[in-house]
Amino acid sequence: MSQEEDDEAAEQRSRRYDAPPLPPALILAVVGLLCGFATIAGVWLGERGCERFRDTTNCGALGLPLLVLIVGVTMVLGGLTLSRLAMPHPRLIPFLGVAFMVALVVAFLTGHLDSPWIIAAVPVLTAVTFLLANLVARLLERADA
Repeated sequence: MSQEEDDEAAEQRSRRYDAPPLPPALILAVVGLLCGFATIAGVWLGERGCERFRDTTNCGALGLPLLVLIVGVTMVLGGLTLSRLAMPHPRLIPFLGVAFMVALVVAFLTGHLDSPWIIAAVPVLTAVTFLLANLVARLLERADA
């Protein structure tokens, strides 16, 4: 192995955190909670921005692209977090977990988005969907082998 390859390997190790001695399910649940809170914060900031520039919390035609941006950023943040913690499937789990959460919120919680309990319900739901996404990823891995 050359000196360049050694330096490159050392640099990659320095940019990555090893997973703490915690169960993977706990790590996934905590990252899911954080992604849920990030989604809530993004929606809240989007509403405040629309309120400031349009004098209403309704963003109109910009609402859907803004929501897609918030969901995309949440997926990327979850993927970065899981990859830094050396978890398996660091991009698939946040993609599926956030997508499942959005689907469940749209399907069952749309009429209750103004309720104060939604601030706790969405992060808990996201933690559960991250665990479900991990199960799906493991099943896909088994089916591929």
